[in-house]
Amino acid sequence: MPKKVLNHFKKTDIVLYTAIIDFNGDLRSGPALQKDLFVSLCRTIVGQQLSGKAATAIWKKFKSLFPRNKPTAKAILSLTEEELRASGIAYSKVRAVRDLSERVTSRSLRLNTLSTLNEDEAHGALQAVKGIGPWTSEMFLMFALGHEDIFSTGDLGLQKGIQKIYRLQTLPTKEKIENLAMNWSPYRTYAACAIWSILDNQ
Repeated sequence: MPKKVLNHFKKTDIVLYTAIIDFNGDLRSGPALQKDLFVSLCRTIVGQQLSGKAATAIWKKFKSLFPRNKPTAKAILSLTEEELRASGIAYSKVRAVRDLSERVTSRSLRLNTLSTLNEDEAHGALQAVKGIGPWTSEMFLMFALGHEDIFSTGDLGLQKGIQKIYRLQTLPTKEKIENLAMNWSPYRTYAACAIWSILDNQ
């Protein structure tokens, strides 16, 4: 984690800062930029509501449907819903990747222009796709477009991580999470990565 981020947490949230300093595992690195945004978004859709291990396994099967293990919009549209479903993904995700592929093919969604949009505009463009909600667009902004200041209040792992770090008796409310996250801005993505790491190490 960059020193400037740690210093910010030290000033604004000593509880999170101390949890990070005391953590003796591998912290997730933080936001990331991906070259192939279409593949990255498909990967995020496939991983919806799954554990990391399950998402990785199903993504591997999904990729195997395509030449060189690389899904493209054209290749996805060439397969039937049943053929896509055979990889193990739910019908809702089949419809999502097909709708995404249709929008990319028709150029009604231009993934390579999302980085030029502000956060709200990018979320709006992504969530116009069937099956893409706040969580999916938040993960995509974090780990494909490299946004440093995103936090997913609806992510169960983050809720459990906050409960653990702050020693709460119950899962935190959305309001509680939003209030905490204000202290982490403009590095909320780094905070999310730290919280996931600490939870995974329990």
